[in-house]
Amino acid sequence: MKVLVVGSGGREHALVWKIAQSPLVSQVFCAPGNPGTATLAQNVDIAVDNLQGLLDFAKKEGVALTVVGPELPLSMGLVDLFEENGLKAFGARKNAAIIEASKAFSKDLMHKYNVPTAAYGVFTEVEPAVSFIDQTGIPIVIKADGLAAGKGVIIAQTRDEAVAAVTDMLSGNAFGAAGSRVVIEEFLKGEEASFLAFTDGERIIPLASAQDHKAVFDGDQGPNTGGMGAYSPAPVVTPAIHDKAMAEVMRRTVDGMKAEGRTYRGVLYAGLMIDGGSVKTLEFNARFGDPECQPLLMRMKSDIVPILMAVASGSLEGVEIEWHDKAAVCVVMAAEGYPADYRKGDVIGGLDAAGKIEDLVVFHAGTKAAGEGVVTSGGRVLGVTALGGTVKEAIERAYKGVKEITWPGVHYRKDIGAKAMNR
Repeated sequence: MKVLVVGSGGREHALVWKIAQSPLVSQVFCAPGNPGTATLAQNVDIAVDNLQGLLDFAKKEGVALTVVGPELPLSMGLVDLFEENGLKAFGARKNAAIIEASKAFSKDLMHKYNVPTAAYGVFTEVEPAVSFIDQTGIPIVIKADGLAAGKGVIIAQTRDEAVAAVTDMLSGNAFGAAGSRVVIEEFLKGEEASFLAFTDGERIIPLASAQDHKAVFDGDQGPNTGGMGAYSPAPVVTPAIHDKAMAEVMRRTVDGMKAEGRTYRGVLYAGLMIDGGSVKTLEFNARFGDPECQPLLMRMKSDIVPILMAVASGSLEGVEIEWHDKAAVCVVMAAEGYPADYRKGDVIGGLDAAGKIEDLVVFHAGTKAAGEGVVTSGGRVLGVTALGGTVKEAIERAYKGVKEITWPGVHYRKDIGAKAMNR
C-alpha cells in the first residue's frame, strides 16, 4: 500500500521513518517533507494547508492511508475532506481538533467533564483580564486561545509582565488572530509529562510515557518553545499516575468529546502537571508531540501502520502495542535566536558522521537542501535521537551525535533527560 504523510518537521520525519519500515508499505510520500524525509520517501511539493491539492494527489496516486502530522490541516478539516471522498486519513476531524485549536474550548470542556486542570478565566478585553490577574496572583500563565505553533504561552513572574503579555495579545496583536482571546490560568507547580494515546472515539490505547523540555535554556529557564528535547520513558509517570491519567484525563475527555458530538479519533496528547500524587491537565494537542514523537517511535516495537489504519477505520479492537525496553532521548538543535527571530541559511556540517552512530537517528525539522548540502531553514533544525539500555546511555549517545553536528550559532540544551537521572 501507499502512504502519504502530511507535514515537514521532525515529527513527520519520524513518522516517515517508522512507516517506511512496515512490510505492508510499498511507497511513502511526504508533503511537503524535508531533506530528511527525502532519504526515505518521495517528497511532494504541496503545502499542508492546500487541502484540495493533497486530496487530488492522494486520489491520483491511489494512496491507501494519509497520516496528518501538524495541527493546522487538522483544524482546517483535512481528515473530513478525505473521508467525504472515501479516503482513509489518520487524525482528528475538524470538530474534534478544536481541542487544540481553541484553548478556551479545551478548558471549558475540562471544566464540564471534571477533567482536573488549573483554575482559569477567558478574556477578550484587557481590563477584566487585569482584574483576574490581580485576583489570582503571580506567577500566572497567559495563553493565546488559538494555534500559535507552541509559542503562545507566557509564564509571567511579575504583575507588569502579566499585564504586558495580555495587552500584547489582546491589543498589540502579538499572535494575530490566535491571541484575540486569551486564557489566563493559575500557575501549577510540579513536573510536566506528556501523555499520548491512540483512540477510536471509545477505546483508548496509551503510548509509552514521555517528557518534553519546553524552555529554551538549561534548567527550564527562558521563554517557552515548541520543545527543546524529549525522552521516554518518563519516571515521573509511575504506574499509579498512569492509571490516574487514563481514568481522570483521557477517559473523561474522550467520553466528553463524544457526548459533545465531536467523536475524537486519532492521537490525543495531554500535557500533564504532576505534583506528588496529583495530576492536572495543562493542555491538549490533537496530534503527536514534536519532539516526543521521535523518542516514542524509536521505542515502538510494533508496526505502526496497522495501528494507524485501525484508528482511521474507526476501530482499535484487538490492537496492542509492544515497546522496546530501551530508553530513547531526543536533543533538539536550534538556530541562534530561537524562539524569537532566528537565522536561516547556515550550512550544516557533520550529518554523515552523526548518522553513522549506532542506534541514533538525526531527524530533520527545519532544514532545506541547498546544492549538495543541507542548510538551516527553521527555528528547531534537527532532533538528534538515540536509544540506550538506560536513560543515561541514551543521553550519552544522543549528545555524542550532537557534538558531530555544527553550524554557526547552533544552540541546544545540555540537560535533556537530567530529570529522569535525578529520579
